[in-house]
Amino acid sequence: MPGHQLAPDISDGPDMPEGSPSEVLQAERVHLAASRAALRAMREHAQSLSADAAGDWVSQQVLQGLLDQRVAALADHSDTPLFFGRLDRDGDDDLPLTIHVGRRHVHDDNSRPMVIDWRAPVSRAFYQARPSDPMSVRRRRRFGFHGGELTAYEDEPLDQGAPLQESRILTEEIERPRTGPMRDIVATIQPDQDEIVRADLGQTVCVQGAPGTGKTAVGLHRAAYLLFTHREKLARSGVMIVGPNRAFLSYISSVLPALGEVKVDQTTVAGILGDHAAHEDASVAALKGDARMAPVLRRALWVHISKPEEGLLITRGVNRFRVADHEVREIVASLRGTTRYGPGRAALAQRLAHAILVRMEQRGESPDDRVQDAVARSKPVKQLLDQVWPRVSPQQVLFRLLSDAEFLAAAAKGDLTPEERETLLWAKPPRSWKSAKWSAADAALLDELADLIERTPTLGHVVVDEAQDLSAMQLRALGRRCRTGSATVLGDLAQGTTPWSARSWEEVLLHLGFSEGAVTELTLGFRVPREVLDFAARLLPSVAPTLAAPRSLRPGAGSLSVRRTTDLPADLAATVRQLTGHEGSIGVIAADGSVTATADALSAAEIAHDLLGPDSSPEQRISVIPASLAKGLEYDHVVVVEPADVVDAEERGLARLYVVLTRAVTSLTVLHTRALPTQLM
Repeated sequence: MPGHQLAPDISDGPDMPEGSPSEVLQAERVHLAASRAALRAMREHAQSLSADAAGDWVSQQVLQGLLDQRVAALADHSDTPLFFGRLDRDGDDDLPLTIHVGRRHVHDDNSRPMVIDWRAPVSRAFYQARPSDPMSVRRRRRFGFHGGELTAYEDEPLDQGAPLQESRILTEEIERPRTGPMRDIVATIQPDQDEIVRADLGQTVCVQGAPGTGKTAVGLHRAAYLLFTHREKLARSGVMIVGPNRAFLSYISSVLPALGEVKVDQTTVAGILGDHAAHEDASVAALKGDARMAPVLRRALWVHISKPEEGLLITRGVNRFRVADHEVREIVASLRGTTRYGPGRAALAQRLAHAILVRMEQRGESPDDRVQDAVARSKPVKQLLDQVWPRVSPQQVLFRLLSDAEFLAAAAKGDLTPEERETLLWAKPPRSWKSAKWSAADAALLDELADLIERTPTLGHVVVDEAQDLSAMQLRALGRRCRTGSATVLGDLAQGTTPWSARSWEEVLLHLGFSEGAVTELTLGFRVPREVLDFAARLLPSVAPTLAAPRSLRPGAGSLSVRRTTDLPADLAATVRQLTGHEGSIGVIAADGSVTATADALSAAEIAHDLLGPDSSPEQRISVIPASLAKGLEYDHVVVVEPADVVDAEERGLARLYVVLTRAVTSLTVLHTRALPTQLM
C-alpha cells in the first residue's frame, strides 16, 4: 500500500543495515530475543537483592515488599512481545537514533536501552507523529505478532510529507479476536486517546466515551502513565481504580500488571463504602442519593451539640478552678462548624483545659503540657463533653434520622418536602442502630457522616469507570478520596441505567468536587462494528438525545443478524453452536429474570458455559450474562435474547438495552419471540 512497507517483522538501526523483508524481520527477532534475555537478567538481579541490610525489622519488611513488587513488575509475558513499535529518529539530541517502544523499559548489562517504555516522553512520537509534524522521526515501524513472536512489520515514512495510509497491522490488532480478560492497548492507542492518557497529574479529566471507543482502556493506561511519570509521589499517596462490579474488575484485572503496574487497588463503590445489601425501593434509593441529603446530614450531626447550661469546676488538691458557663458557651460557639465533629470534641477538651491552666497561672502555679492533658482527660471535662458535645457514630445519627420524624424535619428544614421526608422514614424502625440493616444508598450517607466526624484519607489519583450510574452522594464519597489529588472519570451518558443516572458530566464533576475538570468526548469507535453500532444507536434519541451518534471505523458488513423465532431454546443452542466455529469469546446476554432459563437451554443442548455472577470470573469460552452485569464487558460474538424483556425489566430499560447491544466486537445476533422495541424497528 502507498506510504507503507509491509513484510514479516524486524528492527534495524545505524548498526543494523536494511536488507530484504525477511532479513529485516530476522534482525528484529534477534533483537527481541536479546531483549528478553536482558529482561530475564534484570529480574534475576532483582531476585538476588536482599532486604537484610535495611536495619530494623520494619525497614526490612518494607524493603522486601518493594523488592517483591519490582520482581513482579519485571515478569515477561510469553504471549506478547516486549516491543510493538520502533522509531528511527533524526540525530538532533542525545537520545538513541533507533528506539524500540514496548510495555516496559529493558536495558542490557551496560545500561544501554534495548526497549523504551511506552510512557517515556520520547515514546510519545510513536502515537502522535505524523507527516505534518514528524516530531524528529523519519520512520515509524509497527510490528505484527502472534503469541509472543514477531510475524510482520509495517513502515510509515514520516519525513516525506506524503499522507499516511490505513495501517493493516493496526487494524488487525484492534480487530483481533480475544478470549479471557481485557488486554492492554499500548500498541493501538490513537492520538486523541494519547492526549487523555498523558494529561497532567493535577488535571481531572472526564471522558464521555461511546461504546467501543476504548474509554476504559484509556483510563487504565492513564493510571499506568501517571504511576510511571510520578512514581515517588503516587507511591506515597496511592492510585485506585473504581469499577461498577467485581465481574468488571475481573475482566480488567490483567491490564495494569501487563504494563508492569502490580500495586494498584481495584475495587467497587461497595468495596469502599461497605457491601450493604438491604433491599430498598428505587425511589427511596434515588432520594437518598440526592445531593440535598448532604446539608440534611450536616444539620443532623451538629444538632447533637447542645448549649452549655453550667460551667466547669476542676479540683486539684485544695485548690478549685472554675470556668464560667458563659465562657464555656463562647468556646463551644467558636469551635462549632469550624472543624469536623470529632476533632472539635477533642479541641473543646483542650480549650477547656487551657482555660483552667490560665487560672492556675494566675494563682502563681507553673503548669506544663502534661498538666493540660491531664485536665483534658479528667472526669469533670469528660462529663461536660458528654453533655455538650457527645460522642456519636454515623450509624447512630442516620438511625435517628430515618426513624424519628421530628428529628428528620428539623434536620431537613427546607431541603426536603414533607412527602420526601415521609418517603425516607422507616415504616418499621429497627430496635436500635446496632440492629439496623443498611442499604447501598445508606452506605453513601454513612460515609458522608463519617467524613463530617473524621476526615477521610485521600489518594493521589482515582479512576472511576461507569461514573454516569453513580448517585450524587456516591460521587461525593469518591471525591473525598481524591480531594487533594485528581481523578479520571469515565462513562457514557447514553449507558446510564440507574434512576439517578447523571444527565451531564459537569454535574458529575461538581459532585466529585472538581468543577474545573476537563470534559472530552470520544465518539470514534474501534471495536464495535459500524453495522452493530448503527443498530444500537437507534435507541439514542430516547435515552440520550443530546449526545452525538457514535461512529465506527469498522464497517462490519454482515456482523448483525436479527431473527424472530418460535422456538427460542432450540434457535439459541443452534446459534451458539454455530458461533463456536468462529474464533473468539461468546457472550449470551438476557434479562436478569431470564438468565436461568437461558443457561438451562444451553445445558440441555450440552453446550459448556459459565453463568456470570457479580463476583465470578468466567473460565469457559461461552458466558451467559445477566443484562445488569453486561456494562463494561465485551465479547467477540454476542447473542442477545429477547430485547423486549430487557426493556421491561427496569425503569431505564432502553438504556440497558443500548448497553447490551453494544457489547459485540465481531458479530451480534438478536433472537426474539416478542416484538422488538419500536425504536429498533
